[in-house]
Amino acid sequence: MNALCVYCGSADHVPEKYLHAAQRMGKALARRGLTLIYGGGKTGLMGALADAVLAAGGQVVGVIVETMNTPALAHAGLTRMEVTATIHQRKARMYALADGYIALPGGYGTLDELFETLTWAQIGEHAKPVGLLDVDGYYQPLLQMLDKAAAEGFIFPEHRRALLYAADPDDLLDAMEVFDPPVEAVRRWMRQA
Repeated sequence: MNALCVYCGSADHVPEKYLHAAQRMGKALARRGLTLIYGGGKTGLMGALADAVLAAGGQVVGVIVETMNTPALAHAGLTRMEVTATIHQRKARMYALADGYIALPGGYGTLDELFETLTWAQIGEHAKPVGLLDVDGYYQPLLQMLDKAAAEGFIFPEHRRALLYAADPDDLLDAMEVFDPPVEAVRRWMRQA
């Protein structure tokens, strides 16, 4: 892996533990020489993450929608900023630049990006690792819901296990480094086997 796309919240008024987790993830990415690909924002976890990567000497590529490329929202100090016309182009560009994907705590946008990335993996569009940084159990209710979906037959067990998660950035990155994609499950899902 050379570059990881990180999805996360942009809200400023969240508990400090989430901002600290974003900073720890940023330091871990920089320490490993991994380029951060993210949404280009300067607020919330997005800003904390990007600032931590940059402060540790790492590279950061932001991909932002034209309507959000404003002084109030866009990070001005990145290694590179790319601007797209639509949110769909933004997500496609972030996807193309990354060798894997991580979701930190966030809201609708983070969950949308996470599930789109998981869906693409499920149908064989990519075989890249996808992980959650489960800060203080933030994603436990979601993981329980996914376990229920798998138990009820809506998700193949291999696809459920393919969503990696850990509370520690280095543990998550270690798991992503050795990720083995569920190729047979993709073939079954696509009725190729």
